[in-house]
Amino acid sequence: MLWIALHLPALSLESFVATLDNTQSTRPAALLEAHHIVQADAAAQALGVRPGMKRATALALVPDLVLGQADALRDAQALLAVAHAALAFTPAVALDALGVRLEVQSSLRYFGGLPALMQRLQAALQPLGHAVQWATAPTAMGAALLARWRADSRATAPSLPALRDMLDAAPVWLLGPGREHWQALQGMGLRTLADLRALPRSGLARRFGPELLLDLDRARGDAPEPHTWVLLPTRFEQRLELYTRADRSEQVIAGARILLARLVAWAQAQHGRIAHFTLRMHHERHRRHREVDAAVAGAVDAAAAPATSPADATAVAAAATAPWLTPLDIALALPAIDLAHLQMLLVERLERTPMAAPTLELSLLCDAVVPGEAPNAELFPTRASAQAGLARLIERLQARLGREQVRCIEPVAEHRPERATRWHPADAALAGRQGGQRRAAGAAVFADATPPLLTRPVWLWPQAQPLHERGSHPVLDGRPLQLLAGPERIESGWWDGALAARDYFIAAAADGALVWIYRARLPLAPDDAGEGWFLHGRFA
Repeated sequence: MLWIALHLPALSLESFVATLDNTQSTRPAALLEAHHIVQADAAAQALGVRPGMKRATALALVPDLVLGQADALRDAQALLAVAHAALAFTPAVALDALGVRLEVQSSLRYFGGLPALMQRLQAALQPLGHAVQWATAPTAMGAALLARWRADSRATAPSLPALRDMLDAAPVWLLGPGREHWQALQGMGLRTLADLRALPRSGLARRFGPELLLDLDRARGDAPEPHTWVLLPTRFEQRLELYTRADRSEQVIAGARILLARLVAWAQAQHGRIAHFTLRMHHERHRRHREVDAAVAGAVDAAAAPATSPADATAVAAAATAPWLTPLDIALALPAIDLAHLQMLLVERLERTPMAAPTLELSLLCDAVVPGEAPNAELFPTRASAQAGLARLIERLQARLGREQVRCIEPVAEHRPERATRWHPADAALAGRQGGQRRAAGAAVFADATPPLLTRPVWLWPQAQPLHERGSHPVLDGRPLQLLAGPERIESGWWDGALAARDYFIAAAADGALVWIYRARLPLAPDDAGEGWFLHGRFA
C-alpha cells in the first residue's frame, strides 16, 4: 500500500481569512479562543503576535490586527473540501484532526506514477487556498506523522524499513498521547520515538496509557489501522459566514469565490460537470438600506391615507417586507468544470444584482452535475472548441447585460429583404451544440455545412435611401455606381398591402465598396421611399 498524507497546519486561520474581503485580507490576521491568540499569520508574527498571547496585548502590538473567532464547524467544512479534491484521485480517503489521508497504490498506473499524481493533486488543491505539507509512506499513520514533522521538505518513505528508520528520529510529541504527556516524557529524557521504543512496553502502557504505543505500532506497520472513509454527498451545500456585513457586491464576491472552489472540488470528485448552481445571500434582518426604510415609512403613511389605491398598497407592502434571502441562480448553457468561467459568470450576475440589505452569510447549493468525459486537450482548434467558445461568450454577455439584451438574427421564409429576418434572444446552449444548425422545436442551432456565397448583404438600412441619377445611372456621393450583378427581381407582399416590385443589383462604389441597390418597377408601394434608384444595403 502507498499512502499520501496531507497536513494543513494553518487550516483554521486560512478558513477564516477566506471570509475577508480584498481590503481586510491584506492586514495581519489572528484567531482567538477564550480571549487568547491560538494562531497568527506570518505578518502578525513578524510584529510580535504569538499563540497564547492575550487579545489586548496583541492589539497593543498591532492595532490594525484582524481578529477572528476560532470555529470548528468552519474548519470542518474547509477540511471536507480538501477531502473532496482528493476523492478525484482515489476512493480511499480518510480524515484526521488536521489533514487528509489517501491510499493511492491502485491509482498510480492510471495517473502515470506518483510524481504525475502529486502534480495533479496539488493543482486541484491550489484553488482552495491552503498551505499543504505532504508525505508518502506504506502506512497512513506513518505518512501523517512525517507530514506533520517534516514541514520544510516533502518526506517519502518508499518501503516499510525506510519508514521505520525515519520514524525513529521523529519527536515523541508527534503522537497524540505524546503531546498530552510531553512534559513528563521530556522529564524522563524521552524525546524521539526511538527513545520510546527502548523502554519496556508494559511500564509505558501503565503510566501513559495503551494509546501511545498503539499509535506507534500503527505508524510502524505493526498494528492494523482502522479507517472511516469519506463518502461524497449527492448534493453540495455549504454555508460561509462573512467576517463583516457586506454592503457591496465586491465584499460578497470574495466569499463566493472560496465556495465556488469547494463546489468545483466536489464536482471533480464525481468526474462530472456543473450544469446549475445557486448562491444565496443571507441578509441582516434588523437593518435595512435607506430606500427600504423610506418604503416602510411610506407604508405607514399609506395606511393612514384613505385614498390609496390597491396597487399602491400592494407595492408599498412588498417594499416593507424586503427579502432577507436573495438567491442567484446560475444555469450554464454547457456544463462546465472551469473555475475561472464559473467565477466570471457569478461576478457578472452579482455586479448587476442590487442588495436589499447587508449580507451576513453566503450559501452555495448544487445538485445538477452532469457526468461527462474530460475535455479533449486538442492541439489545434476544432469546430467543437469553436462552438464551446461561442457558447461561453454568449453566457458572459447575458450575465452582464441580461438575457433579453443579447440577441441573434434568424432567417424567415420571406422574399422582401426588410422582412426576411427577425431577432430573438440568443440561446447559448444551442449555440454550443456540436452538430450544426437545424430547425427543431422552433429554435435555431448553428450549421455544419459551409454557408453559400452571400448574394445579399448582412447590413440593411432600416429604410431604403433614394439615390440621385445621372443619365439614368445611380449616383452615390456624387459618383456613379458600376453595376456588377443583377437584376434579382422580387415581387411580393400583394396579400398584406405592402407590395414590393423591385429589381436588385450589386454595384461597386468609387471607393471599391459593394452596395445593394434596387429600382422600383411599379408605382411605389407604401414602404418605398421615392421613385427611381434606392440604396438598400452594404456588403461588409
